[in-house]
Amino acid sequence: MTVNRRTLLGASAAAGAAAAVAAASPAEAKQQHRYSFTVMGTTDLHGNIFNWDYFKDAAYSDAAGNTRGLARVATLVKQVREERGAKNTILIDAGDTIQGTPLAYYYARVDPIVADAGPVHPMAQAMNAMHYDAAALGNHEFNYGLDTLAKFDSQCEFPLLGANVVDTATGEPAFPPYHIQRLRTPCGKDVKVAVLGLCTPGVTIWDKAYVEGVLEFPSLESTAAHWVPKLKAQGVDVVIVSAHSGTSGKSAYDTSTGLGIENASALVAQQVPGIDAILVGHAHIEVPESRVAGPDGREVVLSEPLCYGQRLTLFDFDLVLERGKWKVESVAASVLNSNTAAEDEEIGAILSDEHNEVVTYVNQVVAEEAVVLLTTAEARYKDEPIIDLIAKVQVDTVTTALAGTEYADLPVIAQASPFSRTAELPAENVKIKDLSSLYIYDNTLVAKLMTGAQIRAYLEYSAEYFVQTPAGAEVIVDAAAKTDNITGAGGRPDYNYDYVSGLAYEIDIAQPVGSRIANLRYQGAALADDQRFVLAVNNYRANGGGNFPHVAAATEVWSESIEIRTRIIEWVTAKNRLDPADFASVDWVLTREGTPVF
Repeated sequence: MTVNRRTLLGASAAAGAAAAVAAASPAEAKQQHRYSFTVMGTTDLHGNIFNWDYFKDAAYSDAAGNTRGLARVATLVKQVREERGAKNTILIDAGDTIQGTPLAYYYARVDPIVADAGPVHPMAQAMNAMHYDAAALGNHEFNYGLDTLAKFDSQCEFPLLGANVVDTATGEPAFPPYHIQRLRTPCGKDVKVAVLGLCTPGVTIWDKAYVEGVLEFPSLESTAAHWVPKLKAQGVDVVIVSAHSGTSGKSAYDTSTGLGIENASALVAQQVPGIDAILVGHAHIEVPESRVAGPDGREVVLSEPLCYGQRLTLFDFDLVLERGKWKVESVAASVLNSNTAAEDEEIGAILSDEHNEVVTYVNQVVAEEAVVLLTTAEARYKDEPIIDLIAKVQVDTVTTALAGTEYADLPVIAQASPFSRTAELPAENVKIKDLSSLYIYDNTLVAKLMTGAQIRAYLEYSAEYFVQTPAGAEVIVDAAAKTDNITGAGGRPDYNYDYVSGLAYEIDIAQPVGSRIANLRYQGAALADDQRFVLAVNNYRANGGGNFPHVAAATEVWSESIEIRTRIIEWVTAKNRLDPADFASVDWVLTREGTPVF
């Protein structure tokens, strides 16, 4: 017999449970020992509340027709609650909430929530209004330091979960490891649902300055293996993991030191018995449904909704009561597209003032005089002045900081990456939003001691980004579509390809990996292996992000907590102009057997 579970729920809600059992046929009585509920999930919201691109000062749009933001997701959540019954739903998130847009940055740094009588974070306001039940911590929750995270935690009317975010001093979780929710059923026996929160161990590297000696991040697999049996011992019927960790089983850092795997959600499903579903985060990809065989022979259902509030995951659970215990009979996952929903009026009313305040902020002019339009459209394969601007600011900042120290006489060189393929700095009236689009991450600046030999190895590793292309082979470049056939080898993202300014070199993409850097020179002379440099580098790279050689182990001679983006804004504001003559340099060129590609 096929059971319409939604109709059953409506009938059960309308009639008293005892009366229904007394009057029911045997088949109907059996149906009343079933229960269905839905878990809704978001992840990697990254400060997106409205469908607004603060860098372009316009509504967000892309070629696929996607929209962004919690305001639209809120409408979907209300629709699901109305259809399923609000008491038969749970709403959770898998992390990376308070970083990623100018809106998020503004309330961390410009009008910070940690200030005396500071504001309530817009993400807390929106998520509270939507009645989230729990959220896992993501790595970007730690970007602004533990005080900001603690304040955000205090402003949320739901728990932030981190079973593997461990207090170094006590060995105990620094945040609640799990959340248990009771769902009332028509037959009178509650369903106990546990949500276990896990965070990628990469925080240990990426936000080392904040967490070293304070917090530890054991592996997801070992942590889940510890907590799931404890949840089962408490009589939990359903175990859901909210994991800020992708499914690939890979890491962007060296795990040989014992640090857990960055993207371990599928490994958790494979290794830890007793888990029913995993809401996946961190990877910024859409996985409507994936099924992984667990060690007990049961399938674990995984789903990752697309980031920035573009999708909402639904886990639909069907349970049956057997011998007085609820058993998960089936789980199915799917995603809803936020572009099918209008923005929720309640969220708009709550946060319109904050949104307008940030729009005003990012539209402040910081350079009235500019010379030419600068763009990142070709910056991944050509040495473009727009990336030289980042490097120049970093060199100037580190040089000033080291004045009067024992390192003052060492040459300062700088690393920078082409983060965006769409950033532009206009030919006049450059605004904060323009500079922010150039440096989209909240990285800070670090100075590391490096030798010539180490810099060469660093550049060879970076040059792995290019596809090996023989001389004479066609190179296809479509700047308008932002595509080409020579970059992103092996799926390496643009942010893991680095320029190094202050040197001159060729990248010969006809050569195999490890033999591509040619004519590497400093001030016109061949680079000596024992030459010492200070490398100005972002904290992500300095701490091992991207697994570039030598830099993480190199001696640190200086660092600061001010974002590189802020330093760029300060530098341009002080000059009140943007002239490539002040920062541009020709440091490198792509070649094939000595002949420039472009």
